[in-house]
Amino acid sequence: MRSKLFVPASRPELFAKALAGAADSLSFDLEDAVAEPRKNEARALLQAFLHSSAALAGHRKTLIVRINAMDTPHFERDVAGIVCPAVDWINLPKPESADDVRAAAEAVERAASAAGMARAPRLLLNIETPRALRLAHEIAAAHPLAVGLQVGLGDLFEPYGIHRRETAAIAQVLLRVRLAAAEAGIAAYDGAFANIQDAEGFRAEAELAARLGFTGKTCIHPSQVATANAVFQPGAAELASALRVVEAAARADADGVGAYVVDGKMIDRPFVLRAQALVAQAQALGLVPPAH
Repeated sequence: MRSKLFVPASRPELFAKALAGAADSLSFDLEDAVAEPRKNEARALLQAFLHSSAALAGHRKTLIVRINAMDTPHFERDVAGIVCPAVDWINLPKPESADDVRAAAEAVERAASAAGMARAPRLLLNIETPRALRLAHEIAAAHPLAVGLQVGLGDLFEPYGIHRRETAAIAQVLLRVRLAAAEAGIAAYDGAFANIQDAEGFRAEAELAARLGFTGKTCIHPSQVATANAVFQPGAAELASALRVVEAAARADADGVGAYVVDGKMIDRPFVLRAQALVAQAQALGLVPPAH
């Protein structure tokens, strides 16, 4: 999932357009993008869309709903109202502990069972408070429904006087979140970049996240989607090198060789795993034919 485009749940005129766009996933937002007096209205609008033929008919995008936080009066109503077959993931804002994740997962599973669903939507968990950052691995590993961690730098930085564009601070947070997600065996996703006009700033932040092993980035405007898609997919040279490593690894396994040289570099298991992941991503994106 290279790009995740936010769509306010209170703006139904945007739903079909977003579904037809280039983003890998859509995140229909019931939280920050919806004013308090319109929460119930937005939930009803989104619920109607999620049960429509447009949302249900074999969509290729990952459909996500960012619900309201667990400490709000909207959480239970959001879960009960939007868990349905069209929803792939639920984005949970501000979980503070493993117990929070387990409680949210139980609520989602109850709603899925009530809807007659064989599988509950997965959980994308936001890391956007100091406590959540400190407990990031516990949060990531709390429940099998967890599919990824997502960074929320605005909430994490702004209340505490940390400049949102401070690269040193961003890099530290991203690395900690990526390693917490890696330990739990799930993906890490970069958060939003608020300045829509600063295309270079968005690209620079996305490239930093990509170098730190993140899978994709949130977009708050369609103009950011193409950049995210380009940054979070293998480049031609990188992919060609990965294919050579995978081919060499297959030969080495057949010959019983543990370490070997590809393109002048010594290759062993960690490099093979990285190359295999790049090739698998490229296959999923249709950049190379699938393996037989």
